[in-house]
Amino acid sequence: LQCGTVSVPLDYAHPHGEQIGLTVSRNKPTGKGKGKGQEQGKKQGKAAGKKAVARQGALVFNPGGPGASGMYFPMIGVMPEWKRIAAAYDLIGYAPRGVGRSAPLSCQDPKEFGKAPSSAPVHPDDAYKQERIARAKAYARGCADRNPGLRHYTSLNNARDLDVLRAALGEKKLTFLGASYGTYFGALYATLFPTHVRRMVFDSAVNPAPAQIWYRNNLDQSAAFERRWADFRTWVAKHDKTYHLGTTPEKVMENYEKVRAELGRKPAGGKVGQGQLHSAYLKAGYYDDYWPERAKALSAYLKGDPKPLIEQAAPEPRGAADDENGNAVYTAVECNDAPWPTDFATWDRDNTLLARLAPFETWDNAWMNLPCAYWPAPRQQPLDVRADGDELPPTLILAAERDAATPYEGARELHRRLSNSVLVTEREAGTHGIGGGPNECVNGYLEAYLLEGRLPVRRAACAPHPEPRPESGGRAVGRPRAL
Repeated sequence: LQCGTVSVPLDYAHPHGEQIGLTVSRNKPTGKGKGKGQEQGKKQGKAAGKKAVARQGALVFNPGGPGASGMYFPMIGVMPEWKRIAAAYDLIGYAPRGVGRSAPLSCQDPKEFGKAPSSAPVHPDDAYKQERIARAKAYARGCADRNPGLRHYTSLNNARDLDVLRAALGEKKLTFLGASYGTYFGALYATLFPTHVRRMVFDSAVNPAPAQIWYRNNLDQSAAFERRWADFRTWVAKHDKTYHLGTTPEKVMENYEKVRAELGRKPAGGKVGQGQLHSAYLKAGYYDDYWPERAKALSAYLKGDPKPLIEQAAPEPRGAADDENGNAVYTAVECNDAPWPTDFATWDRDNTLLARLAPFETWDNAWMNLPCAYWPAPRQQPLDVRADGDELPPTLILAAERDAATPYEGARELHRRLSNSVLVTEREAGTHGIGGGPNECVNGYLEAYLLEGRLPVRRAACAPHPEPRPESGGRAVGRPRAL
């Protein structure tokens, strides 16, 4: 593993002005093939042939966020699902501007940010709303006071940084894999620099329509998490013999609410309150390989053993600074990218109505984004993502039909806007980020595209990956989580 930095302008309007350094990581290809672009393999959608593949240059990865670091990506090549890709490509990870050691942002003392236990009312009263408004205003002020260059942390600048990174790697054209939020600034890159693209994969796509960025996308996300929360409870009910949490999703919900109420009265281990419970079970909406351990923790707590729940939900002090940094970058980018409603009455109306149908995530999502209502930096108008004609080469979009974090409509919208794109759908599944995960069909399409440039004609579908197996006493029998 090699690590280094690349310098980019803080402000692209002044490219020779202040520079910031982005950290970059790389593993060279493990294969012995020579040259670029060698065609191999037999069947579309199947893994390519078994001969050594030719070296194909650099594959740059972003895991999303905003606020996540991809520095770990080069190490993923040891996993079986990635070995052939790692044989052909330099695997390139990096921390985008603001993240980690890349000109990091901070808006609040990490100890304050990670304070626990915390409450998380599903239907907050007026007093709680006023408290959260005050906290949102203070957070927005903290972002401005601590970060003089705050307005330059945007998705457009992330796309421009990506082009500087491409050039620094010596690549005439970019091969890029973006997951989640990485699909959005990847789509901006495709719009700004279509002739600089070699291959692009959009895994779990953000809806790029300008009207969706970012307020509407967050409302849609909250609605989608309600569906995925129901999927989790349905799975738990199916395995009542293991977890004894009820034979119906409604009964599982009753037991979850029992735990939630008890934690409101007496936090587990003094650190796990309703807020920490919600954060832990929100992850079950992202990745179904969390389902067995989350179900086990709920079951154990109701039997008088809080230890599994504390282990899974209690804040980790060593991660406080990283968590605060990630949230600061998330907030800065989303608030800078687009106009947001500045009257809390709009937030109150929209989220109150939505919470009647989707109570699980709605208000917590609103509180996370509320600093954008009081943001001190200038707002941009979102770029209209488009790529018509032949300037942009064919691109690959991967999406799970029941993804909560980036609802499926986002993939369809991106597919419509990128005329040469192909959409591969994992049917009846909801894991967020499906490339390199447990679905061999999806991985076949990913590998065929990255190694050979082969794609289906317009759309393709894969059957869902198997549901996780219930835990029977030891560790959960899980599958490798997708990126």
